[in-house]
Amino acid sequence: MMELLVIGIVALIVVGPKDLPKMFRTFGQITGRIRGMAKDFSRAMDDAAGETGMKDLSKDLRAMSNPKKMGLDAVNKAFEDIDPTKFEEGSETRAMAEKRAAEAKAAREKADAVRRAREDEIRNAKLAAVAPDETPPAAAPDPDGGSASSEETQIEPAEPRTGTGTA
Repeated sequence: MMELLVIGIVALIVVGPKDLPKMFRTFGQITGRIRGMAKDFSRAMDDAAGETGMKDLSKDLRAMSNPKKMGLDAVNKAFEDIDPTKFEEGSETRAMAEKRAAEAKAAREKADAVRRAREDEIRNAKLAAVAPDETPPAAAPDPDGGSASSEETQIEPAEPRTGTGTA
């Protein structure tokens, strides 16, 4: 950005304020012509490549580098018919698979319950620390006949537990 500013100031000094717009207009026209020539050249090269069969070769190379076009899609389709979770009724393999699935489900449910309990505990601790109860609890009657002061009966909020221990 700074370089363009320096070039603009030098051009203003060398060319002068009168001829500067004319110079920029001419520069823009020349740039447009150069871009047009580059597009024509690219188009001519693409046409020449198309005539010699290079486009077809390029498409074939892209198809070979794509795994789906290389035949892996047929292999994947063949394996779609095989479902490893389906076993014969009454087979030992099926019984083991069902047992493992049940154990995995139970473990997931237990982990979810533990996670929810920890989240609830953290949430409650944060709420207690952020917004302690504004109103003090009602004073319980003192066994001596008087009433306990609110300072004595106010309960401190629990500190949030940190660590990875089990809940």
